[in-house]
Amino acid sequence: MNQAETESLARQFVQAGYELVQHPGEADVYILNTCTVTHTADAKARHLLRLARRQNPDICIIATGCYAQRTAAELAAIEGVNRIVDNSEKPNLLQILKNIPAKTHLPSGTVAASAPFRTRSFLKIQDGCQNFCSYCIVPFVRSSETSVPPESIIHEIRQRTNEGYQEVVLTGTRVGGYAFEGLDLTGLLQRILDETKIPGVRLSSLQPQEISPALIKLWKDSRLCPHFHLSLQSGSAGVLKRMNRRYSPDEYRKTVQLIRKEVPRVAITTDVIVGFPGETDTEFEESLEFCKEAGFARIHVFSYSPRSGTAAAKMTGQVPDKVKKERSGKMLALAEESAQKFRESFAGEALDVIWEKQTDGGDWTGITGNYIRVFAKSKDDLSNKKSKIKIQ
Repeated sequence: MNQAETESLARQFVQAGYELVQHPGEADVYILNTCTVTHTADAKARHLLRLARRQNPDICIIATGCYAQRTAAELAAIEGVNRIVDNSEKPNLLQILKNIPAKTHLPSGTVAASAPFRTRSFLKIQDGCQNFCSYCIVPFVRSSETSVPPESIIHEIRQRTNEGYQEVVLTGTRVGGYAFEGLDLTGLLQRILDETKIPGVRLSSLQPQEISPALIKLWKDSRLCPHFHLSLQSGSAGVLKRMNRRYSPDEYRKTVQLIRKEVPRVAITTDVIVGFPGETDTEFEESLEFCKEAGFARIHVFSYSPRSGTAAAKMTGQVPDKVKKERSGKMLALAEESAQKFRESFAGEALDVIWEKQTDGGDWTGITGNYIRVFAKSKDDLSNKKSKIKIQ
């Protein structure tokens, strides 16, 4: 979702006549859209802000996003940050910038706003979450649940189609919670399929309880990418209960079975947290075994990171860092093994791929509909083209 917001901001600035550049040293203005989901995300934000100031002493630096929302004082303490902007003010950044004294940060001229920023476009359809999982800081910084009107979403997708995008990714804090005047995610997707010609639609993270047979049946339309990012967090019933997740391992398993029954060649990717407070060796092994059985196409592994103010940060039984590291290593090893098996299962098959760019070695690289990264040699310019390829 942060990518979607950053893309939207970039479009606003380009349409106002600003020019996007690749390096802080070239810029008059540097805007960092921060994340605060883990302490690592916080540390990266602080590093990038300090780095930008070192690389360009005259630059105007603005920090916004969830870290700015959660604790503006920490970011304000970083020398050289000109302004902290919380999430509610983020849409008004253009106007805010006009009120910040600086030598140069006026639009430098008209720049074409129609050129694609990426091969696929990220589009925010929903914001906010009130689930309050015990480990998660997000409901404290994005508590109000809102959904974008379908007409606005369809307009944006039509615009992206006209700009030449091959795919849009629908994002949000809780995409499965989309609800606008009686229209849910299933109804929104049906309208997108009926009213736009975008070649590909992909969803960001979903939760098992948000998936229904009616939703899955929409995947009979090949424009919906056969890829579900289905958050797990733990394969242990006890840990899921302490996390305040709203499903059991068995309910998650049944959702996976439903998806695989209805969507051929589907990739199911997930997130897993290791070292959650109170996680015993037995509970970790339950989670490891569950992930092995599920056969995920990709597993994003996180060591539990306490977030001040969340219920989990106050729980007893905090797992030592050494144990977290050991468990993370085991889960990462399984993640690589599982991903390799998934990729190899498509050897010899033909899949659709959207090509993104050339690597330093000259090969073209892209991602298939079911989220396999592929490489190919070609003398032609394949950038942003869609083609069918045989997996070797």
